[in-house]
Amino acid sequence: MTATANGIDPTARPGSTGCLNCDAIDSWWLHLRRCAACGHIGCCGDSLNRHATAHAAETDHPVIQSFEPGEDWFWDYSENTFIEGPRLLDPQHHPASQPVPGPAGRVPADWQEQLGG
Repeated sequence: MTATANGIDPTARPGSTGCLNCDAIDSWWLHLRRCAACGHIGCCGDSLNRHATAHAAETDHPVIQSFEPGEDWFWDYSENTFIEGPRLLDPQHHPASQPVPGPAGRVPADWQEQLGG
């Protein structure tokens, strides 16, 4: 591992193109986040299951990067703030053909109500 001081490993590859934890329980997500330490892909804090946040707490990997097309920001849970980070290995985001929310075929018609909106 070639980690930076804040635990970012620019050589860690994304583990999937969708939330692994949601896939395991046949659930859906709003947006995806990539663990900057190990490449785990989890759903965002606005999703029903908040798997990226849970991963950070369980593993002590506090930094995530957005895994959405057109976004390259990093968030540090331990500091509760955006931070700068290096370019991570490709892919930089989930496939552009994957809908948001996703994945296709699993998002309920009332997804906005389920998220409180």
